[in-house]
Parts: sequence; structure tokens; C-alpha cells
Amino acid sequence: MTFAAIKGRFLATATLAVALAGGLPGALAPSAMAAPVAAPIASVEPEQSDVAQLTPPKTSWFFINGGFTSNSSVIYDTVSGKLIGHVETPQLTDLALDPAGKFYYVSSTLWTKGLRGTRQDYVSVFDSVDLKLQADIAMPGRLLVGGRMNNFVVSPDGKLGYVYNMSPASSVNVIDLTARKFVKTVELPGCASLVPVPGVGLSALCSDGSLATLSLAGGKSQITRSDPFFSATDDPIFDNFEVDRGHNQIVMLSYTGKVYTATLGAKPVIAAPFSLQEAAGVPAGSAAPNQVNWYPGGVQQMALHRATGQVYILMHMGEFWSHKAGASEVWQLDLASHKVVKRMAVPGEPRMIAVTQEAAPHLVFAGEDETVYVYDLATGKQAWKLDHAGNGVITVAQPQ
Repeated sequence: MTFAAIKGRFLATATLAVALAGGLPGALAPSAMAAPVAAPIASVEPEQSDVAQLTPPKTSWFFINGGFTSNSSVIYDTVSGKLIGHVETPQLTDLALDPAGKFYYVSSTLWTKGLRGTRQDYVSVFDSVDLKLQADIAMPGRLLVGGRMNNFVVSPDGKLGYVYNMSPASSVNVIDLTARKFVKTVELPGCASLVPVPGVGLSALCSDGSLATLSLAGGKSQITRSDPFFSATDDPIFDNFEVDRGHNQIVMLSYTGKVYTATLGAKPVIAAPFSLQEAAGVPAGSAAPNQVNWYPGGVQQMALHRATGQVYILMHMGEFWSHKAGASEVWQLDLASHKVVKRMAVPGEPRMIAVTQEAAPHLVFAGEDETVYVYDLATGKQAWKLDHAGNGVITVAQPQ
């Protein structure tokens, strides 16, 4: 392009700019242009924030821990399939429900600098209606193990909480839930997996194969032990056993499939075990190597419907020591007759199972993929499939 052409284009551009700015004769002045009209401002009412109110826990509800992917336990209703709310349960915490339904208790631990700094152990108290924090009760260190049902339990009258501890000796932190204060630590050597005993104190499973009873009457602690009734080396008992508070009984299951029941008290009475597999008409489970059979497994292996005495157990085909495998079937065991009355094929290889305590109960189970299945036991059919719901311990509300 020649110099003359460039000069001409520059002058034309400058003339147009001046004209648009209203600087040339005949151009519209800015004041002659129509002024924009402001839109009227609508009256806006300020939003009043509120907190939704829940009912106390219903027997159709279950609470599932999110495991390592979540800092909460999610509440679902098995009748509607709807999410009800969240209870704050950080990693490696234990959830317990107030027997009266007024509070949710969480045994928890944190450090002032994330995963370092000053360690703080406490029991958090949440209101069951608005889920607001009511108190943090400080206590000595507790055992940092997740996925256990019986590390933190509440007495049947709701007055005391018991938190299992190992530092490194086994002990129990006693919490006054009414006064909301730590009471004392009681040694419980060689034992774990706690269950409250009304009028006495606690019972716990022990590594020597016995059932220990910790009496706390009169402010004094005294430990007595039953005769050994299982081998913690040859055929251990799963620590996530079931508690029937109405009958003051516990139901326990060994790795090979032996079913034990014990009636609790100052002197517990332990019944002779029977084979779960033989109750289903198949050979008894064995601890011998290379013996493929049906075995119980998972993390939360069984669930008891207390009113009917029906136990629902996660089962898989495998060998001894395959006790963490996910299930392909759920077996329904009638405790009174010692018979497996039903076998159900289930999806998702579940490792957690629970049953609601309704008159018409629902079976709830979950695998590692965080999918929760809810079955209507009256029909045996799937009622709900809840994606991304959780894969931790499942807790159900008890009848009031």
C-alpha cells in the first residue's frame, strides 16, 4: 500500500471518530439522543432463614456412615426412600443413638493441625430434631478404629456412654451423658466389643475366648469372666455382633459359621453353638484349608430383627479366612428353631447389612461402591436403590 493510500485511510478514520463524538457540523449532539429510562425497582422481601425440623428417629430410618469419602452419616427413610438429613461423623468416628430418641452421640477425635498437633478426643452431642451441636464432652484418648458397631455404646437408660480405648492397654471411658462430663477410665484387659448390661455395667468379648462382665455398681469396678467358649485363634467371633436389649441377649457368629447366643447378667449364660450351614442343610463350615463352602463375611455381617428373632446374614462361597468377602446371598436364620428359613440372592456384593425394627421390616445392605439396596422383606423385592449413599456401618433406630 502506498504512503498516499495509508494517509487517506487514516484521515477517513479520524473524521469518522470525530463525527461520532459530535464534533462535526451535522452530527447529533449527545444531549439530543434519547436518554435511557430506568426500570422500576421491585420491592423485595428479605428471606428469613430457618432450620428444618425433624421428628425423633423412626424405626423405618437407617443411618449409614460415609466411610472415608464423607464426614457424615446420612439418614434415610426406608418407606419413602428419601434422604432425611446428615449427622456429622468425621473419619474413624462411632455413632450411637439415645434410647429415648432425643440425641445423637458421636465419639470422635481431631488434631489442632489437621493430622498433627494437639489431639482432642470427645463425644459430640447433637439434637435429633434440628441436628444442632449441643455439647462436646472431652475425654482421654479412644481407640481409632472405624467400621465397628460396639466401640461406643449407650446404656439402656441413656444416662451413660461407654467408649472403648486402647493406649495400649484395653480400657473403657465412662461418660455421664446427663451431666455431659467424663467420669472415669476403667481397665478391661484383653477384651473389646462392648455391650451394656442393665443394672450391672458392661460385657465384652475377650481374647482368651471368654465373656467378661464389668460391674460398675456402687461406683466400684469389678471384672468377672465366663469360662472360655470359643477360640480366638482357631475360629474367632466377628466383633460386630448383634444385641437384643429386649431379651438382654447377644447373638454372635464365628468365622466358620458357628452361631452363639448369650443371656447377659452378673453371670452370663452362654448357650451351646450350632452350625449355620447345617441349619441350611449344607455341610458345616470348617477351618481346614482348601475347603470351599458357604461362609459368613463382610464387615457388618449380620442383622437381627429383635421382635421376631430373625437373623439376616451375609454369605459367600469361599474358604476359611475369606471372612471379609462381599456376599452373593443373604440367609434368614430363625433363632428359635435353629433353621435357615430363606436364602436370597443379592446384588452388589454387600459387606454391610442391617434390618429396620418395624413390624414390617426392611433389609438394608451396601457394598464398597456406596450403593445401598433396600428390600421389602414382606415381598422379598427391592424397594429402593440409593446411589452414592455410603459404605460404612449401618445403624437403625430402635422402638421407643
